[in-house]
Amino acid sequence: MRALRFIDLFAGLGGFHMALESLGHSCVFACERDEDLAALYEKNFGLRPHLDIRTLDLGEVPEHDVLCAGFPCQPFSKAGGQQGLDCPQWGDLIDYVIRILRTKKPQFFIIENVPNLVRHNHGQTWRKILHRLRLAGYSVDDGMLSPHQFGVPQIRERAFIVGRRNGLEGFSWPEPRSDSNLSIHKVLDKNPSEARRLPEVFVEYLEAWQEFLDLFPADEQLPSFPIWAMEFGATYPFEEMSPRGAGFDSISGFKGAFGKSLHGLDEPGVLAALPAYARSSQDAFPKWKRDFIRQNRELYRRHKNWIDGWLPRIRKFAPSFQKFEWNCKGEERSIWNYVIQFRASGIRVKRPVTAPSLVAMTTSQVPVIAWERRYMTARECSRLQSMGELRHLPTAQTSAFKALGNAVNVDVVREVASNLLTETNCSNRAELLPIIRKRPTSAELNPAA
Repeated sequence: MRALRFIDLFAGLGGFHMALESLGHSCVFACERDEDLAALYEKNFGLRPHLDIRTLDLGEVPEHDVLCAGFPCQPFSKAGGQQGLDCPQWGDLIDYVIRILRTKKPQFFIIENVPNLVRHNHGQTWRKILHRLRLAGYSVDDGMLSPHQFGVPQIRERAFIVGRRNGLEGFSWPEPRSDSNLSIHKVLDKNPSEARRLPEVFVEYLEAWQEFLDLFPADEQLPSFPIWAMEFGATYPFEEMSPRGAGFDSISGFKGAFGKSLHGLDEPGVLAALPAYARSSQDAFPKWKRDFIRQNRELYRRHKNWIDGWLPRIRKFAPSFQKFEWNCKGEERSIWNYVIQFRASGIRVKRPVTAPSLVAMTTSQVPVIAWERRYMTARECSRLQSMGELRHLPTAQTSAFKALGNAVNVDVVREVASNLLTETNCSNRAELLPIIRKRPTSAELNPAA
């Protein structure tokens, strides 16, 4: 089919650019607010993005066939404030996307965001956006896709929204493909020299939890629920009422984290003695939290005889590292065989089949390759986003991991675009826009190379 012209909004590292260009299409305009990423985009693709979309004169936007946008997800993410369209910083960005659609009338659009975009506020946020996209003249469909469904070893579900003027007949979402050989090893280098080593204190965390695994009875399955060690010895009320709901004066006969007595403590003292997750201002805990507390207390009751001897090893750890998730059911009980992520919710151990979902990470959240006692490198993480061929990444590790966490996955976008931008789907338009721009060669982009 004939090449199409596309624009790349909230462009980041250029995942949409890489995907559509690989299908033979040409980027004629990009927009990226981060000045460092905009400069990097120009370095990689030879096109300088406009900076803030809010300052964009629509006359600056060339005519195009496809609009691509991965606008910031913080207003809709479960990890963010979930203010949705009311978010003062990012909530209005969809307005600018729709304004371009209404003014320029490209034949297609592809939007990527977190899954919670379509679930936010019980679906009301998505229904408002959908209504406005339809008023702009588009038939719209949404789907959930993850890189692991297309041979990339990362589970990272994202919402994709596609639109086309004059109907979506002939479009179908790409079919996921099972891959029994899926392995994180396909994106890893062997002991790369630039890799950041695992600090000794983190090795200590893992060695302590390895001792827990060694002590756990071999004839019993390891818990599938998160292990919250702070519940070992705790007796504070949680089933009907939270400690706050029950009243701090009435729980002085109970015990807080690790069995610390609450007797004689004032309110600040009680709060300090409780696990952080039990200091809720709500009168009652949600069901999931009650379940985890109950399961951990039962675990302690059954294994108190050996847990009490082990517990001093982790009591000095930060609260996040007093929690542990074993996602390797039935596998050998050796932490050093697996992929690890240090999260606010605890230490998570995963099979080396897929990497944890890349998010806009701090360097401490980057997946750990335990058998080499190191963090993944930015280049390895770029392969998880199908960006391994990207010539230039941010030089600072923190910036690189943040940008990769915010990026769209190139292979997934390519799958969606391949199904949407077909000859059949384009045939309703009498004449596609002519291509007026050629991407420069590598030699042109890097004359000193």
